[in-house]
Amino acid sequence: MIGFFRTGLGTLPPVRIEGRRTFLRPPRLRDWRPWVALRGDSRSFLTPWEPTWPEDALSRAAYLRRLRRQIYEWRQDEGYGFLIFERDSRQLVGGIGFSNVRRGVAQSASIGYWVGERFARQGLMTDATAAAVAFGFNQLGLHRIEAACLPHNEASQKLLLRLGFTHEGQARAYLKIDGDWRDHLLFGLVDTEFHPAP
Repeated sequence: MIGFFRTGLGTLPPVRIEGRRTFLRPPRLRDWRPWVALRGDSRSFLTPWEPTWPEDALSRAAYLRRLRRQIYEWRQDEGYGFLIFERDSRQLVGGIGFSNVRRGVAQSASIGYWVGERFARQGLMTDATAAAVAFGFNQLGLHRIEAACLPHNEASQKLLLRLGFTHEGQARAYLKIDGDWRDHLLFGLVDTEFHPAP
């Protein structure tokens, strides 16, 4: 399994996932300022697609809570969160992660992602998602990866289909997004169907 190193808050894995134009790594304490800046600059762009932000969403305390939760999820094999960086500039561009990891006969997880507004529609999220999916299948040993998106989120649908995900149906009132229970389109990809670009 993945090795871990000690931080002031607990343990995080020394993992770096390489894409063609991006790289992914677990969040660190020192990432909180660029994370807050990117999320803050992108707030109106992100909130229609996300759960309602708490009042202190952009505080250091909120970042630390998130980091502690992600450390716990890594250690329990329940979730794997990453920050996404543009390879050449090393700028933070977004986040991606696996949640609801199910072992045993399922060997599956859900994937979710976000991108800062100024980095959207540049192919960076497609690159990062392909790298994350490869990690999920090859390193985490997943057999199936699932994703859900709002019916009017055409960019996310195109991204998933481009990577080989299959539209499998629709779930009514699936997730509470921006304060309301919203229907979501459901997508799935199994390891034998994933063919990353050479």
